[in-house]
Amino acid sequence: MKFDEIDVRLLGLLQQDSKKTTKEYANQLNLSVTAVYERIKRLEKTGCITKYVALVDKKKVNKSFVVLCHVKLVQHTKEFVTQFEREVLRLQEVVECYHISGDYDYILKIHVSDMEAYRDFMVAKLTAINHIGSTQSSFVITEVKHTTAIPI
Repeated sequence: MKFDEIDVRLLGLLQQDSKKTTKEYANQLNLSVTAVYERIKRLEKTGCITKYVALVDKKKVNKSFVVLCHVKLVQHTKEFVTQFEREVLRLQEVVECYHISGDYDYILKIHVSDMEAYRDFMVAKLTAINHIGSTQSSFVITEVKHTTAIPI
């Protein structure tokens, strides 16, 4: 989809804080409230904006132990891939899952409370999934950059 300068600015403002009023965006963009409303509705209708969410502070909800776990399947067949992906979707601790190229098949981003909770997750949930050949975990020491905003 092609965006004009105002669309780009509007998307930037919405990604910073989608809870502002249409009037507040209109004032920042020097547009009418109706024009901003129509642009937002068009961006939603075309699927550029897919949903609005609240970002939760992981420390306040006791999920600040972040792990990046590489997973290798025993065999990279369609059956094993689809079964693994179906199972991972059910794991609430996994907040992101990427099918990747290279030595491993997947990278999972996992949020738990501490090392003991991660061990429990690995033993009871992740390694209980069939066809996992190996895993390799990296523990986040410091979050240097984290954003949900997509550069446009």
